[in-house]
Amino acid sequence: MTRLATPKTYKVYLNGAFARSESGRHASVEGKSKNINVPLCSRKDVRNAVQGSGKVQGSWAGRTGFNRGQILYRIAEMLDGRSAQFEDELVNLGASPKQAKEEVEKSIDRCIYYAGWCDKYQAISGTVNPVSSSHFNFSMPEARGVLGLVSNSDSHLLGPLSVILPALAGGNAVLILVPSEKSTAMLCFAEVLHTSDLPGGVVQILSGDLNEMSVPLAGHLDLEGLILDGEIDNITLLEEEASENLKRVCHYQRDWKKEKSQGLSFITDLQEFKTTWHPIEKSAGKQSSY
Repeated sequence: MTRLATPKTYKVYLNGAFARSESGRHASVEGKSKNINVPLCSRKDVRNAVQGSGKVQGSWAGRTGFNRGQILYRIAEMLDGRSAQFEDELVNLGASPKQAKEEVEKSIDRCIYYAGWCDKYQAISGTVNPVSSSHFNFSMPEARGVLGLVSNSDSHLLGPLSVILPALAGGNAVLILVPSEKSTAMLCFAEVLHTSDLPGGVVQILSGDLNEMSVPLAGHLDLEGLILDGEIDNITLLEEEASENLKRVCHYQRDWKKEKSQGLSFITDLQEFKTTWHPIEKSAGKQSSY
């Protein structure tokens, strides 16, 4: 007698651990080659994820750019070693084998690309500003903090990674919401993150109904920015919720497979620029000018 395949049940990635949703709900998703169960997260899962990211984001931003680059490169290595698994996941989500292979290869390349930027973007995007007084005036980028990503991209792996990677390179923490029917590639990606030396909580991955999860995410006062990727139904409502504490909202609608979908601007878009004034010492006997 032929044994029936056991449906795989995924878990969300919350605060560095694989957890069930707070409500215990799951959705059965019929894929191209297999059926799966994925968690349906609630607003409490969103709240817990934001709080957890807030506790670790500062230490992540405080690491050297070289160390962050090492970890992003390690993510590329782990993804490369499990490329066949991710190709299978993308095929199950509807891609052809050729499309799946191309997307995984581009995802690996994008990890390496942003790993190389981690210790360079500050030197290139920072400036010394001309001023008329006796001061040095510097503008330097700083991580914005905890960012929320509502992802409904047609590229189920490359799309979210194209937003997550520049955010991580710049010292931000990211909470990702993915629709349950498109979530399996990113839920598998959590296994890569878990073994890549990335501190738990720097990336959180939640699956479920986007409308249910995105509104409490956009309105959370500890969130520093909101990123919308792909076709999002309730953009106006999310922008209104985000305005409560003046979050910046960025909406991407692009083909992430193109070369123009990576670059320094994707890092600096998720940075704040701090300007510092430093007095220049005048000749002996004279006071510094402030």
